[in-house]
Amino acid sequence: MSSDDNNHAQPADPGRRRMLIGATSAIGAVGVGFVAVPFIQSWMPSERAKAVGAPVEVDLRTIKPDQIIKVMWRGQTIGIMNRSKRLLDRLTGHDDFLLDPASAVVEQQPEFAVNVHRSIKPEWLVFNMHCTHLGCIPQVLAEPGSFAWEADWPGGFFCPCHKSKFDLSGRVFKGVPAPTNLIIPPYSFIDDNTVIIGVTGAA
Repeated sequence: MSSDDNNHAQPADPGRRRMLIGATSAIGAVGVGFVAVPFIQSWMPSERAKAVGAPVEVDLRTIKPDQIIKVMWRGQTIGIMNRSKRLLDRLTGHDDFLLDPASAVVEQQPEFAVNVHRSIKPEWLVFNMHCTHLGCIPQVLAEPGSFAWEADWPGGFFCPCHKSKFDLSGRVFKGVPAPTNLIIPPYSFIDDNTVIIGVTGAA
């Protein structure tokens, strides 16, 4: 075979060309996919953004009388307690032992919660469970006598970190490290069975 023959271009292989074009296109598409992921993720609310603001709806039908559930709102633990008449009857008779029985510190609750039960509906206590001393989560000791150190314990919440005590409305007892009552967050009722935390004045 002569050198001229070697210098002649070989006929193009249509099948091979199609294969190369297809492979190149596929690689390009994969590259675009990797680039697109951060943009798509940026359209979605981050966990931090959800923690900062979004209201939380809770179906109350799952909470039996004298039970409490915990939900998260703005990075805080919110307790929702279904107080039976038996528990509500224990909200009176111990005002002399409370630091702020009338909820006079206005920053601790919305105006609708300035009452003995500190709630819109007496049976439903919606409250920030973090102790107002250093933020620990108190234990629920709802029954009289369930607090072993106090025979006349009316029922309430006890913080194990530094021994702060609160009654069943979240009102702080005198002589403990916590300076104020537990905080009542903004909330409202969408209907008889649904509460929304973070929104006031819902229909």
